[in-house]
Amino acid sequence: MTNSSHRFTVRFWGVRGSIACPGSGTVRYGGNTSCVEMRVGDNLLIFDGGTGLRVLGQALLPEMPIAAHLFFTHSHWDHIQGFPFFVPAFVKGNRFHIYGAIAPNGSTIEQRLTDQMLHPNFPVPLQVMGADLKFHDLEVGDSVALENITVETALLNHPGEAIGYRVNWQNYAVAYITDTEHFPDRMDEHVLHLAREADLLIYDATYTDEEYHHPRSGKVGWGHSTWQEAVKIAKAASVKKLVIFHHDPLHDDNFMDQVREDTARQFPNSIVAWEGLTIDLVNQLTAPAYHSFADQYSEAEVSA
Repeated sequence: MTNSSHRFTVRFWGVRGSIACPGSGTVRYGGNTSCVEMRVGDNLLIFDGGTGLRVLGQALLPEMPIAAHLFFTHSHWDHIQGFPFFVPAFVKGNRFHIYGAIAPNGSTIEQRLTDQMLHPNFPVPLQVMGADLKFHDLEVGDSVALENITVETALLNHPGEAIGYRVNWQNYAVAYITDTEHFPDRMDEHVLHLAREADLLIYDATYTDEEYHHPRSGKVGWGHSTWQEAVKIAKAASVKKLVIFHHDPLHDDNFMDQVREDTARQFPNSIVAWEGLTIDLVNQLTAPAYHSFADQYSEAEVSA
């Protein structure tokens, strides 16, 4: 059994972007939007509150009372829509520190999460939540110290702004970089800084280069990147393992299988995220191939 004070595991509860897309074509990779859980020592960190946060909340109920840190990259719907359905936040005795950058219009993360739950958008207000919610406004470039963990931040290239995170603990580092668009003529210095020699790089690869540059339906300016750019960043930053993340809702399981094969040819130590994927940085276990929907949600852990 792993000593909880010496663990760094990353689990994916939502891997899609833009909108949740459950259905027969997304069974193997999943249809929930962005939510990533990190267990770092004795600390629970959660990144983004997309629809995957609802599923994580159900899994956390047996562990109550819960203390956790919830970091938002930004407040586009696919990153916050799970928050009103996060059951542990309604339970007295739980405590959540919630972090987010102030938006360009001056609104705080507390204001934006509150607005989401106002009539006529939602039947109950945020104030009904019984847990102790402590909100923290981040300035881009701030670092957050949590015991022996340091969480770095940097600005990403996304409409309305978003921030990326890097979690440092002991000799391990994970970069969580989603909702960012690469530049045509250079690599983003903020992305490279967060990704530098990381054990694990989780990167927004919503599109392929062909989709991004398509002459009639191109995605330039939409605020997302490609798996080909993810490979460039991983190589330039000397990343140990690359995770392709924030999949387009139009990309079904077969499409994602092809992305997995294409990415692995260019960066062998890579994986395409699926719901239930757990990566153990400390124990360095071998990644199993999943064969069914049930296998995705097994306790199998993979190495970074």
